[in-house]
Amino acid sequence: MTVRPVRPEDAEAWLRMRMALWNDAEPEELESEVTAHFAAAEPAPRVFICEDETGQQAGMLELALRSAAEGCAGSPVPYVEAWYVVPDMRRRGVGAALMRAARTWARASGYRELASDTQLSNEVSAHAHLALGFEEVERAIHFRIALD
Repeated sequence: MTVRPVRPEDAEAWLRMRMALWNDAEPEELESEVTAHFAAAEPAPRVFICEDETGQQAGMLELALRSAAEGCAGSPVPYVEAWYVVPDMRRRGVGAALMRAARTWARASGYRELASDTQLSNEVSAHAHLALGFEEVERAIHFRIALD
């Protein structure tokens, strides 16, 4: 398997993975973000694609810089904004390979921390993060109320 930066020819597969990850998001918004990524002079976030031995996209990871992140001392902080592995490729090292690429990029860019998050209900993601050496630093429940 190979992990590399996303290329324009990956746009369709990258969009499919984003739509699977954020299945409640507007497809047009996700597509416009992919288009904007390739139109930018200096793309942000950093996006990594993992290909299997046949060249099929098996997963992706989006890495952005945030001014702050829970539990981190540095600023800015490389932050995993999206981490997705195609369902039939899970538990084969794809997610770990993507996270290694993010760590390598962050370290080579002079950062000393990498942050991420997941929903409280996503135990699979929480276990994957812990298995890769992340430490849990905080839990949160967010609330909202509609103002009519």
